[in-house]
Amino acid sequence: GNEGPPPPGAKKPQPRSVAASVTFRALAIDRKDGEILHDLELFSVDNPQPTHVLNSFASPSPVIGSSYLYCQFGDYGTACVDIKKASLVWHNRSQRLNHENGPGSSPVLWKDLLIFHCDGSDVQYVVALDRKTGEEVWRTDRSGEMNDNPEMKKSYGTPLVTSVGGRDVLLSPASDWLYGYDPKTGNELWKVKYGILGFSIVPRPVVVDEVAYISTSFMKTELLALQLGPTETTQPQILWRYKRSVPRMPSPLLVGDAVYLFSDKGIATCLDKVTGEARWTGRLGGSFSSSPILADGKIYVGNREGEMFVIKPGNELDILTKNDFEEAIMASPAAIDNSLYVRTDKAMYRIEKTDAKQ
Repeated sequence: GNEGPPPPGAKKPQPRSVAASVTFRALAIDRKDGEILHDLELFSVDNPQPTHVLNSFASPSPVIGSSYLYCQFGDYGTACVDIKKASLVWHNRSQRLNHENGPGSSPVLWKDLLIFHCDGSDVQYVVALDRKTGEEVWRTDRSGEMNDNPEMKKSYGTPLVTSVGGRDVLLSPASDWLYGYDPKTGNELWKVKYGILGFSIVPRPVVVDEVAYISTSFMKTELLALQLGPTETTQPQILWRYKRSVPRMPSPLLVGDAVYLFSDKGIATCLDKVTGEARWTGRLGGSFSSSPILADGKIYVGNREGEMFVIKPGNELDILTKNDFEEAIMASPAAIDNSLYVRTDKAMYRIEKTDAKQ
């Protein structure tokens, strides 16, 4: 799968990838040399829902808790893998929905629960599974009023558990609304309407100092800054909106006192996180689906043309280098120790920083 970039929710008919049957697998790859250590078949699905050409059958990113890997493939099902034994622990396909464009929402772990979104064109809800058994613990339907068009009810967002007033709150972006839930029970604590049509939400929210930054994705994309708290049940207040070149798929990145945005069309923007005012904008070029990361004090972000940009955070656009993989980058990179792992549509690469003084 692409591990991250779900599809847009456009009005025009979109190209689809169709398969008679799909087998879902989990690979264990040696970080040192790239050798495949395990290739585990999880389950198969006949006549799966088609996916958008920019999506895949396995775009959601898995999560690891203790020595277990949790893979969530939307309507196709959820699986738990014992990493040490390289064996399947459980498989659940009780959470059904019509994605329209394939799965895109990644799961999160909170204590003994695996929580994920099921925002389809037909049903919209959040669900928590017991991470040990795969059994459903709670399910909460979306309560906010949405557009009558089913295409504008679907979403591909990933939740985030954050602390508000000393209590954990599940931030859950969906079509037209940002919800706050009690992660233990699924009880809705509050919801905030974006104020504009917002659906097919892809970017994950980011939070610092109890301020959440949310992209509304389609159609007229805006970045919202919302003040959370002072208690977990307090209705958040919108502090500011930013409307120019806001990404529909890549998530925002917070570095120091700035918010960095990389739009789908290759425009980079640096905002003051307090005021929402733009410090600079610049064109990188290309089409972006993956989200940026911060590693070793630098920003790394790749585009679908295969270019990986290395950018120095600051008060101006400072591109330190640009590497061309000549293969599409749709997954966000990952940094571990002195290595950067980059997945393209053809392969996975490990890039090592050999000189710590560089």
